[in-house]
Amino acid sequence: MRKDEERVHPYIPNSVPEVQREMLAEIGAASIEELYQDIPVELRLPGDMNLPEPLVAESDLKRHVHRLLAKNQTCEENISFLGGGCWQHYVPAVCDEVQGRSEFLTGYAGEPFEDHGRFQALFEYESMMAELLDMDVVNVPTYDWLQAASTSIRMAARITGRGEALVADTIAPERLSAIRNYCQGIVKISLVGHCPDTGRVELTQLEAMLNSEVACVYFENPSYLGGIDDQGVSISKMAHDAGALSVVGADPISLGILTPPSQYGADIACGDIQPLGMHMQFGGGQAGYIATRDEERFVMEYPSRLFGIESTSEAGEYGFGDVTFDRTSFADRENSKEFIGTATALWGITAGVYLALAGPQGMKDIGQTILQNSLYARKKISALDGVRFPFPGAHSFKEFVVDYSPSGKSVQDINEALLKEGIFGGLDISTSFPDLGSAALICVTEIHKKEDIDRLVQALDKALHV
Repeated sequence: MRKDEERVHPYIPNSVPEVQREMLAEIGAASIEELYQDIPVELRLPGDMNLPEPLVAESDLKRHVHRLLAKNQTCEENISFLGGGCWQHYVPAVCDEVQGRSEFLTGYAGEPFEDHGRFQALFEYESMMAELLDMDVVNVPTYDWLQAASTSIRMAARITGRGEALVADTIAPERLSAIRNYCQGIVKISLVGHCPDTGRVELTQLEAMLNSEVACVYFENPSYLGGIDDQGVSISKMAHDAGALSVVGADPISLGILTPPSQYGADIACGDIQPLGMHMQFGGGQAGYIATRDEERFVMEYPSRLFGIESTSEAGEYGFGDVTFDRTSFADRENSKEFIGTATALWGITAGVYLALAGPQGMKDIGQTILQNSLYARKKISALDGVRFPFPGAHSFKEFVVDYSPSGKSVQDINEALLKEGIFGGLDISTSFPDLGSAALICVTEIHKKEDIDRLVQALDKALHV
């Protein structure tokens, strides 16, 4: 017996030894180890963990944790140019205020429990997202873009009865990994190359890869590398001519100024709503959306929940609730087409607040500001010695790739130098995309001021020539 096993921790439930012994006796177990007997011995940690003495006093633990947290460097005291799937956008105070209300914050998976306000809030979110996307149907948010893209491809496979998806190779490596994992044994994932000058989908290669087994073509616009692909009409037509669907991943913050996917032929759109009122968090601020036309062949393949509006028996009264609930795994877990567990419904409500606050003009203004800021940053950085742009002919939104190879410096070298200046540099993608050189993905949003960008350029110039 360890010397601290008889210790009672005031903030750890059931740590009283007598209570533990009573619980074990009730279930007929001699020790806690018996509860793990189904786990193979070779997978268990033998002996005790190498841990320091426990901090029994809550005040000591709090002090210890605060010391650890003090080592963090956040975007509050540093300027951040990191992106790559989780971006720093401005979060209006009203978003935090509404999402923190108890009737929203405590609801599991968006259930209404004692009130129906949550159903209406999510219906309003879906309606505003549908307007932004120019689509008819939008789901209650799922975990993140990774799952939204994976599910969209699985939906396309079920709709077409085919087993292959062509995916643009400028996709985020983490998203590609999730898609392959989610589709393993069901949908074959094949990558389509990109134009080295613009980063756009290589149409000649796409045409050669399309065949009667392809369920969909998936590309992102803007891409993970920030490039805008103006070939959407051609890509969608090529997919449709081959009997496949067009699936587009889109950053919703861009749709105030960029053409929505539906207008260049997308059958399914997906992405992440984190830019719409969500702070950057370690794994907790992501939420995926899926959108389609209001056609039965699409709607019945959604594995996630959809909320609709319907008139009641009272004239002028309306109610909100699930649409075709029986198609979900909530209704039939054994026979459902996909399993969907806990949703990120709270973030849907948050995004609804953001969209209602911004309105069409606000979304346009935000998009224009991001575009102008990123163009300014790209222009200023391009004037520096020691950098090159892998996609010189690309048009980008929010993010763009910079290669530090001409300077002989690695991205790590540059970012370490920038951090000393209080700047988080671009995301290191040199390992994920080795053909792009010593490449960083730089993100510029509406929060960046001209002086912030000028400070980055000055610090970069210094780091490149030290």
